[in-house]
Amino acid sequence: MTEVVGHFLVFTLAAIGFLIAPLLIGKLVRPRLPSTEKDATYECGEPSIGSSYIQFDLRFYVVALLFIIFDVEVVFFFPWATVFGNAMQLADPQLSLEARRLLSEQLLSAPVGSITDQTAVSPETALQLGWTAFVDVAAFFAVLLVGFAYVWKRGDLDWVRSTAERKMKVGATTMPLSQAPTKKTTPITAS
Repeated sequence: MTEVVGHFLVFTLAAIGFLIAPLLIGKLVRPRLPSTEKDATYECGEPSIGSSYIQFDLRFYVVALLFIIFDVEVVFFFPWATVFGNAMQLADPQLSLEARRLLSEQLLSAPVGSITDQTAVSPETALQLGWTAFVDVAAFFAVLLVGFAYVWKRGDLDWVRSTAERKMKVGATTMPLSQAPTKKTTPITAS
């Protein structure tokens, strides 16, 4: 037991050392040349104007949040594709017994050699598993599409939404110069 604790302590100290050493070396070696431009707030390439304690445009937050939500949900398709692919291969009745045993071990995450030809997944069971996986992913994808439709309908994917709404409101009172009526002027003559 003490040997395990000793290894754990050595590993922890080494990890802390690997974290602190580059920070200390960087602090000692790098030049410190402050300037107003280096100390200025940087936000996504936008020039910083005014105080940094102002409300920023929520579109940045909404787009980032939507990306994370949909990106994380799409990641769930990869394990599903693995299970579905193995199940559909096992559903083939012409698959050899050796291949059926190996695929059954992969599908069930069993140790190599632990599944015999008699305990391997049958084609009927694999087909049932494949259809169950297909229905599950169809329901998952339907929920994903409903969320996407909601976000789209709400207008969160329209990046220039506020500008378009402002033009709609202002457009009723102003016209572009190309469509503005021209005023005819008559020359003034001296009488």
